[in-house]
Amino acid sequence: MDQKRLVVGLLVALVFGLVAARYVYIQLRNAKLAAGQNRVVTGRILVASKPVMLGERLTTADLREIPWPDASRPTGSFGRVEDCLDRALITPVVENELILEDKLAPKEAGGGLSVAIPQGTRAISVRVDDVVSVAGFVVPGTMVDVLVTGASTGGDSVTRTILQDLRVLAVGQKSEADREGKPQTYTVVTLLVSPEDAEKVTMASTEGKIHLALRNTIDTKEVNPPAVSRASLFTGAPPVHPEATTHKVHREAAPPAPKPPEPYVIDVIRGDKKETTSFAGQQVHQ
Repeated sequence: MDQKRLVVGLLVALVFGLVAARYVYIQLRNAKLAAGQNRVVTGRILVASKPVMLGERLTTADLREIPWPDASRPTGSFGRVEDCLDRALITPVVENELILEDKLAPKEAGGGLSVAIPQGTRAISVRVDDVVSVAGFVVPGTMVDVLVTGASTGGDSVTRTILQDLRVLAVGQKSEADREGKPQTYTVVTLLVSPEDAEKVTMASTEGKIHLALRNTIDTKEVNPPAVSRASLFTGAPPVHPEATTHKVHREAAPPAPKPPEPYVIDVIRGDKKETTSFAGQQVHQ
């Protein structure tokens, strides 16, 4: 009897063991299938291996590959080093920053500051001092207004804003700002302008004195302030433009011209005909 109970117990344990094994097998299979479905396919993408300045041509030492999910690859990114070699940057990059197509100039464009000048615009340099350059805080990437002071047609000194919201491309021979925001000492500032504005800046620097007004880079609103003259600044009155003097001769009024005499009218009767004759300004003697 005890042997029979033992056999039955073993059979029951075997059945439960088989059921448990089947359950574990199913769970492991499902987990494996789920892992295969959720697996992220990764590729390679290029980033800067160190800070690179505007205008510099990329070399293998400037680039590094990192893994990146293919499903979220940025538009314009690169996966091969040879696609970026010898192409100049049109904007500075920092370490581990993605290298994108819109940050690179074509290979035939060369290198240097010229690659950062968009088509249809010009770069023009103006001589500055500590006052004009806002104590050295006008640095590459900042935005400025251009003010000029000169003589008006009436002889009064006038200051007016001739250009607004211009980007500074370089200061001296540097096209990158100090990383800590410290002021930079220099004597020349290079501005990005249109061809028409380049003529205005040249005329202003030749005929007057230029000042730069530093503005917030996100403040792009043009305000067009009125010009300020020396007279209005110190007296509070609008400038008076002297008129050209003329010599006037004072003469007595001439007497009015006499009225012409009334015309004389004469009726002449000849037979059955009558004629009337008028004589203006003449007297008829009878």
